[in-house]
Amino acid sequence: MRQNKYDDPGFYENYSRMPRSAGGLEAAGEWPVFRDMLPDLNGKKVLDIGCGYGWHCRYARERQARAVVGVDLSEKMLERARESTADPAIDYRRMAIEDLDFPDGEFDAAISSLALHYVESFEDVCRKVHRILAPGGSFVLSVEHPVFTALAAQDWHYGPNGERLHWPVDRYFDEGSRRACFLGHDVVKYHRTVASHLNALIEAGFAIRKVAEPGPAPELLAKYPEMRDEARRPIFLLIAADKK
Repeated sequence: MRQNKYDDPGFYENYSRMPRSAGGLEAAGEWPVFRDMLPDLNGKKVLDIGCGYGWHCRYARERQARAVVGVDLSEKMLERARESTADPAIDYRRMAIEDLDFPDGEFDAAISSLALHYVESFEDVCRKVHRILAPGGSFVLSVEHPVFTALAAQDWHYGPNGERLHWPVDRYFDEGSRRACFLGHDVVKYHRTVASHLNALIEAGFAIRKVAEPGPAPELLAKYPEMRDEARRPIFLLIAADKK
């Protein structure tokens, strides 16, 4: 199933008001760790899978990537990305992640930020990315953490006075779709365990270089005090892998 909730006007409007949508990479709690997991992009051709507003595409060019291709299924997201980009070396294309189709060895690096938990077959994506990466190429991705996606409610367990007592985890090994409410809309996300993420990459031919489960950066906690509970459980899983 190819989801395109971001072209729904109501969903898109809610998304555009999120801190990371308005503030860009510096407003994304996991960005400092994700950034440090990226390879040297100087002179590289980079693919951004689920590029959204194009933040990572523009960052790659700031790091002297020679060319960047950003793919996304949402025309609204791509329209915003094009409006924010004045760089002929960045090419935005409308394409579902499931339909990735480029020549073998076309790219030196692939990036995907918080998009792959919307894709049913992570294994297929890993195989496709491995094929279109040159030998030695890197795949750096972030997804919602399996502790976060295990239950469709994706919410705290509350006490009698509304206090957040703990984050419930159940059905962790029951992989598959979850119908979650995100930004006031029903969306389908796909839950898979940490092991399944890692093994899919290994079986596709990647060598795992680094794994991270970052909490919000201290400077973000100072700026957005409401994020303090985000440090109580992992919300992101970041993986860097290299094509052997």
